Amino acid sequence: GFSQSYAVEVDIKDASNATCLYANWMMRFLITYESNTSDYKTTTLNLSSSVTHNGSVCGNDTQAALVAVQFGEGHSWSINITKTNETYQGDFFTFTYNTNDTEVFPDAKRKGPITVVVKDPLRPVRLNNVFVCHNADFIEAENVTQIFWNVTVQAFVQNGTVSKKESRCRADTPTSAPTVLPTIANVTTVSTTTLSPAPTTAPTPVENPETGNYSLKSGNKTCLLATVGLQLNVSQDKPLLININPKTTTADGACGNTTATLKLNDGNSTLISF
Repeated sequence: GFSQSYAVEVDIKDASNATCLYANWMMRFLITYESNTSDYKTTTLNLSSSVTHNGSVCGNDTQAALVAVQFGEGHSWSINITKTNETYQGDFFTFTYNTNDTEVFPDAKRKGPITVVVKDPLRPVRLNNVFVCHNADFIEAENVTQIFWNVTVQAFVQNGTVSKKESRCRADTPTSAPTVLPTIANVTTVSTTTLSPAPTTAPTPVENPETGNYSLKSGNKTCLLATVGLQLNVSQDKPLLININPKTTTADGACGNTTATLKLNDGNSTLISF
């Protein structure tokens, strides 16, 4: 399910009160944790409506810039960004979640803050360009999946003004014309010279999803098997059908004594957790 996650906007000023670092983005976390009964559960951690950005700094030629946010019951996230002569690039994401937050982790076996550090996989961005990525990006490490979307960020802003030049992520740059699935709104009407009703083009039927075989291991033993064809029907402003392709989908997760979590990532901004 999808629950509410709030956008974060961070506008860091230098000593002259000019913007030196600007970031606006949305993010969500999927976290697999061990419960008091030794089962593994997956929970969703969203940003709250109240977010602080204590510790964020502008950075310079010798010091990394830092975007740091704090939210909820003791959770925090940060990215440090370094600069070269022509580019800037994120180095590491540092995410700390607090299992003392009983609303998110009601039965966590391990109590207290847990920190996950992962390298930023994105390519460098030219100075005086703003990095933009509307599509979702997933980063997985140590039982945590970090999901980012609607990202706008520029570090080492020049003259206090965020640039109009955009550097887009690969996910926002289609390699071919996007496939538009048929809906009532986009069915074509063919004009005729008669007064009879104009025929309409029948919607192209959506193919059935291909069946995939997914498995998880606990040690050297298989603990979960799933043979399934998956199609997502997303209800939004424009309904969207997505077939999950098992040839490009990877399986991950964990097995407990009485529960198991299976996570499928199709490598195309879709992550499904059972």
